[in-house]
Amino acid sequence: MKVFFITHFVTLLINFITAFVISFLSVKPIVEMTHAKGLAALPNDRTSHNKPTATLGGIAIFGGFIFASLLFPPFGSLMEMRYIVAGVLLMFFIGMKDDIFVIAPLSKLGAQIVAAIIIVDFANIRLTSLHGFLGVTDLNYHCSLYLTIFVVVVIVNAFNLIDGIDGLAAGIGIVCSATFGVWFYLSGQFEFAFLTAALAGSLGGFLWFNLFGKKNKIFMGDTGSLVLGFLIAVFAIQFNQSNLEISGYYHITASPAVSFAILIIPLYDTIRVFIIRISRKQSPFKADKTHVHHKLLELGYSHAKATLILVLANIFFVILAFLLHGLGIIILMLIVLSLSTFFSAIPFLVLRKRYKKLSILENENKKKSKV
Repeated sequence: MKVFFITHFVTLLINFITAFVISFLSVKPIVEMTHAKGLAALPNDRTSHNKPTATLGGIAIFGGFIFASLLFPPFGSLMEMRYIVAGVLLMFFIGMKDDIFVIAPLSKLGAQIVAAIIIVDFANIRLTSLHGFLGVTDLNYHCSLYLTIFVVVVIVNAFNLIDGIDGLAAGIGIVCSATFGVWFYLSGQFEFAFLTAALAGSLGGFLWFNLFGKKNKIFMGDTGSLVLGFLIAVFAIQFNQSNLEISGYYHITASPAVSFAILIIPLYDTIRVFIIRISRKQSPFKADKTHVHHKLLELGYSHAKATLILVLANIFFVILAFLLHGLGIIILMLIVLSLSTFFSAIPFLVLRKRYKKLSILENENKKKSKV
């Protein structure tokens, strides 16, 4: 058994390295092509960069993931693989079209729904139970279908929305895929562990240039964020479903709450921003700078430091959730939501205090100038 696990670990490591190398080597030609064809993202009042920057970094992420996944197919027979790849392809092409031409939000939403239907109907990867949350256990097919589609759409758009500063979407993506991957590996689901390794590797190869690149600076764009969000959604759904079937040490009692905690940064920030926009009678999809990562930049943190703070916060919630999963779904969700609300409020309160102090100083200076 020990040799079996070591052999699988070595193969997973090779898969990770292959995806990393392919993604890393792809970035430079993508940057050159993007600038040569005039496809670089231009600065505007909603962006945090001040010069034209190559986008389409999702091509490197997609390439690394697909190449490693197909070159070293998952252990055993993962029949769902073809349908997962089909969904990834759909997200890739719709994201690339949006990065180049900009498409209507409804078209993007329609593509996300189709990709979700593919994994539900063909791959049979769907949420079939609420694990006793609010007294609900088994779901009928239609409820399962609608809930799974909703979850996929929410997670895909959550990753799309946090892709606002360098390294954040990729960094959180690595944390999420690594967390799900370790659990899949330890619980014996090597096929899905294999896919998480490919995703983490491809994100790692891209992350260096996104976070530290100068000459070859690049963004993942919708091409990357849609692919990333879709794959993380698949892993989250499979994580919840697997916990209905396994028992013993690696069984997670409150898996819905734990999966929410694993995705806490994109999910909570999206919920919070939507509530703020709706309370202001604005469209929840209206772009603004009310995300926590924007407020950290406003406090004076660099992109790298703001990303590090949020990634470490995400890791904290992951550890907390796994330690407290025995408390049950409702209690754990309340703990996670309460702490999320507390921590996310800190930068807003600090900024409010800072601006109030500046306002007082300005008023005092005005009075002095009149005297």
